[in-house]
Amino acid sequence: MNRITINKINIGVDYPPYIVAEMSANHNGNIDNAFKIIERAKKAGANAIKIQTYTADTITIESDLPDFKINDGLWKGKTLYDLYESAHTPWDWHKELFDYAKKLNITLFSSPFDKSAVDLLEDLNTPAYKVASFEIVDIPLIKYIASTKKPIIISTGMANEIEIEEAVTACRDSGCNEIALLHCVSGYPAKVSDYNLKTISDIKNRHNLVVGISDHTLSNITSVSSISHGASIIEKHFTLDRMAGGPDDSFSLEPNELKDLCDTAYIAWTAQGQVDYSKKSSEIENIKFRRSLYFIQDIKKGDKIKEEHVKSIRPGFGMKPKFLKSIIGLVASRDIYKGTPVKEKYLLDFKNKINK
Repeated sequence: MNRITINKINIGVDYPPYIVAEMSANHNGNIDNAFKIIERAKKAGANAIKIQTYTADTITIESDLPDFKINDGLWKGKTLYDLYESAHTPWDWHKELFDYAKKLNITLFSSPFDKSAVDLLEDLNTPAYKVASFEIVDIPLIKYIASTKKPIIISTGMANEIEIEEAVTACRDSGCNEIALLHCVSGYPAKVSDYNLKTISDIKNRHNLVVGISDHTLSNITSVSSISHGASIIEKHFTLDRMAGGPDDSFSLEPNELKDLCDTAYIAWTAQGQVDYSKKSSEIENIKFRRSLYFIQDIKKGDKIKEEHVKSIRPGFGMKPKFLKSIIGLVASRDIYKGTPVKEKYLLDFKNKINK
């Protein structure tokens, strides 16, 4: 499928990039921060703001056992329960956030992490769903989300070809055909060298779906580059202040960077255009400065043209340089002065020679 539609906005290679600002935990437990993030995302030009719908109890259990401890990376030393308890977006905020986004005319949707989260989001009439990379293997959850028949965007971080196919099949089997797949590297932050953007076009070719990128690198270069590989959706974590100390702040874009992403992604998409070898409007005036053949010495009528008489130079009012050898040895039909462009009317038997 070559497009999906979220809140009447078409998404696909024929449409401008759809920019999603991921709020995640960057509200840092303060609903006013959440409102400001929505406001600044809208001001920067993002199409959508995305939140996450879970509680610590819906995503894990409270345990100090080794399986539940984070041993390295950004959240080293925390248990899963402690991380999600501090990072979640309270469910009683959701209606206010949806209402505020609607007021500002920016789309808001969410990643649900269990069936109860889907039910909450359905009550709020979410226009779409996002499946996080870590949940791509939760086929029962994906089927439940897909049963809503709303567009689903799936991140593919850590997933192999079979797991991606299983997730897509689960969506289709449950009646959802508006599916987008985001190439993703689930590192926080992720290395640019790990992104292998050629994978995006491979995903597109394998599944014939809208594709995009969930970008966890620290700059916009990877995101903007993804457009030339067919990305129609760009998702980036977004914060008010990268130094605020929240769980996701350090690898998120700040407002000026999100605006830059929106602007440059649109430029990159526009520049792709279509296959076109015609002269462009901006080139018309410059054609005259291309190289052509000019007489660089005075020549008398009846003289034979020699190599030292002619040169390929700018501007472009004479014959094309490809005719240089053809005119050597021809006879001047009139007196010719230095600086005269080479034209057929100055040469006897030109047509006869090039037609041999």
